Amino acid sequence: MTTAELVRCSWVGDDPLMIEYHDTEWGTPQHDDERLFELLTLEGAQAGLSWTTILRKRAGYRAAFSNFDPDRVAEFDERDVERLLSDASIVRNRAKIESTIANAHAVRAVQQEFDSFDRYVWSFVDGTPIVSHHERLDEFPSSTDESKAMSKDMKKRGFRFVGPTTLYAFMQATGLADDHVVTCFRRTHPEVRARA
Repeated sequence: MTTAELVRCSWVGDDPLMIEYHDTEWGTPQHDDERLFELLTLEGAQAGLSWTTILRKRAGYRAAFSNFDPDRVAEFDERDVERLLSDASIVRNRAKIESTIANAHAVRAVQQEFDSFDRYVWSFVDGTPIVSHHERLDEFPSSTDESKAMSKDMKKRGFRFVGPTTLYAFMQATGLADDHVVTCFRRTHPEVRARA
């Protein structure tokens, strides 16, 4: 079977960038703190925009935010904010830029408390991806109990742009939730904990 013949989740469409993202990354369990911070940032940046737009700016985000090293981003100051507001390679929105810097501080605090950002975010699913059993995109909720709990806790810790819907998308992106539809070729093996 060729790549073009594979059955995928319907949201992917025919954009090569979206296909690559779906086929190689979306729903794959992620445990690297910098990649988790990156995806949290990108999901927040996506608010009000298309995911394709954000993926096209991903290289720009990596360059602008020191490859999402939380220690380096936490050192950004107002001069960096002004510099980034003129950087066309990212979404030039002051609130979203400032939230990334604030989130870097919050990630560092979480790393000190939990030893890693990875351990913290995965605690909301007891360390095991939750697998849904949906057949169509319209069957998915906009948030889950887990994304609501994560949102509530993150907000208390000073994270920004972390509403339940954004965090559900983050969970899907990072593999905390495996939401490939049942017919998708990327479907997870059944031994992974399933959502009731």
